[in-house]
This record gives sequence, structure tokens and C-alpha cells, in this order.
Amino acid sequence: MTCKRRAPDAALFIGSGKADEIKELAHQLGVQEILFDQNLSPAQQRNLERHLELPVNDRTLLILQIFSQRARSHEGKLQVELARLQYLSTRLVRRWSHLERQSGGIGMRGGPGETQIELDRRMIGDNIKRIKERLVKVKRQRQTQRRQRDRRDAFNISLVGYTNAGKSTLFNALVKARAYAADQLFATLDTTTRQLYLGEVGRMVSLSDTVGFIRDLPHGLVDAFQATLQEAVDADLLLHVVDFSSPDHVEQIAQVQRVLAEIGASEIPQILIFNKLDAVSDDGQPVALQDMYDLEGIQTPRVFISAQKGLGLSLIRQMLVDHVQSAKLLNLADDNFPLSHEAGA
Repeated sequence: MTCKRRAPDAALFIGSGKADEIKELAHQLGVQEILFDQNLSPAQQRNLERHLELPVNDRTLLILQIFSQRARSHEGKLQVELARLQYLSTRLVRRWSHLERQSGGIGMRGGPGETQIELDRRMIGDNIKRIKERLVKVKRQRQTQRRQRDRRDAFNISLVGYTNAGKSTLFNALVKARAYAADQLFATLDTTTRQLYLGEVGRMVSLSDTVGFIRDLPHGLVDAFQATLQEAVDADLLLHVVDFSSPDHVEQIAQVQRVLAEIGASEIPQILIFNKLDAVSDDGQPVALQDMYDLEGIQTPRVFISAQKGLGLSLIRQMLVDHVQSAKLLNLADDNFPLSHEAGA
């Protein structure tokens, strides 16, 4: 069901009339849970459950549940658990609202559930603190690995893009890897890095596959996944993969750009890779497979490919070679004209 309002209702998010419609429809269909494609406040969630007499969950919890099913690495699991605990910490009252019926008498403070809520809050707070400490250690390990790559004069490339755009499929095609790839949301939650040999310049580059973005990504999830997204922040080049077959691909590009700005990666050079060309109808096919795209006022290289069919991969390799050669020329220029000499001049 959809509902149009000028502003969300403070108590129920939707109007009471629409809430009654949902309750009646849920009763007719015998549903067991109601999901909102929006983020609900703890009070709205509690009020809706009382009104609808059914469990109510929101967009954030649904994303967290998907994340928890997909996370494989130690770091990924820690990040999911941190986000889940931070979410639950604001909703403890809802979990213990069934005890409120047991409290009685005018002037009584709290209820039987008050002590349990405080215990849960303290326990969750302790767990959050421990997980953050462990994530700090993981982040240090990642920084050490990145410094080692920097010492080897590594050129770092990160695949970014909206969820289910085909990043892992492209990653596997480029480096002949077997990273998990599937036609589902958030198939990749753990960063995977492999070496890609570019024979044209006679050197290896590091290629990293990262978690996909989504519209209205809750800020808590951005914070929780900061360590994973750090690969994108430290990259020399971003391969921004776009699902060209999606009717919303323009909006998805904008959503990814917003998240990149949030994590401090908006200034890193990009190549826009419009994937799934094989799933586009004949009348929607591009005139040229390689051109420029106006990305927020900046002319950005764009290439059309099908990672699954192997179409356009040679174009991507050539573009990577061009970027590596340009970076090498810039480094040589910096070595010949150090900042100290400029300052002296």
C-alpha cells in the first residue's frame, strides 16, 4: 500500500484512517508482519504495533537483516552487529511494552519492565563499546595493508556503485576471481582485493570489490561500514558501476555520488561503467560504446559493457592503462619539481 501525505504523522507516521485500512487488509490476508519502506521512530513503531496489533518493522531493520545474512568475514560480521545494536538501543521500550499492562496504581513510577530495560541498555552499551574497539584494530590492520601496497607503488582501484549493479561480476571478469556474485541486493558485504596485471604498462594494480550503496542508506549503516568503505576513500581511481538496464539508473548514480561525498571520496577520479548492456532493448542501445558523461558538472569517461557476457572489457582495460600512465607521468613531474624547490623559487 502507498500513502501520500504532506508530512509524516508524528504518532503513526501514516494517518489513522490509512492505519485502519492496513489493519483490515492485514486481517483479511492473515499477514504476520508489516514492513514500512521508510525509517520509523521508536515511538511511531510502538504506536503502530499497538494500533495494528501486529509486529511492525521499518526499512533500516530490513536492510540490517539482509546484511546479517550476507556478511561472511570477521570484519563484516562485526560491522553488521554494531549497526544492529545501535538500532536496538533506541527501541528497548518497544521490546518491553508488554510489561506495561502489569503496572497499576495512580502515582506508581515506572513498571516491572523498567529494571530490565536498564539492564538491557547497559548490556547493549557494553557490547557496542567492545565491537568498536575490535573494529579499531581491524581498521589498523587495513591501514597497514594499504601502507604496504603504497610502498610497492601500487595503483589502487575500487569498484563502487548501487547494489546489484554487477560489481562482483565485473570484478570476477577482470581478475579471473570467484567472488560471490548473484542477482540480489547486497550480495557483497566484504571487501575483496586482487591484483590485476596490465601488460601494456608492465605493472600490477590493486582492484577492490566493495559493498553496494542504496537510496536513503541510514547514517548508522554508513558509520558502521566506514572501515569497509575506506577502500574507496583511499583509491586512486573509482570504477562506478551502473545498472544500465534499470529505469532508475540516473537516480542511482546520484545516490552513489551522495554516499561518496559523505565518506570523503567525491574528489577521486571516476570512470562510469554502464553495465548489463545485454539486458537493454534495441531502441535503448547507445550510439557509441565509449563517450563522456556530465557527472555533476564534470566531464567523466563513460563506457557501456556487459560484464556477464564479457562485452566491452577490453575498453575498460585500455582506460585503466591510460589512467595508470597518466598517474605515472604526474609522479615523475612531482619528483622533478618538488614542492621545496617551488617554495624557494
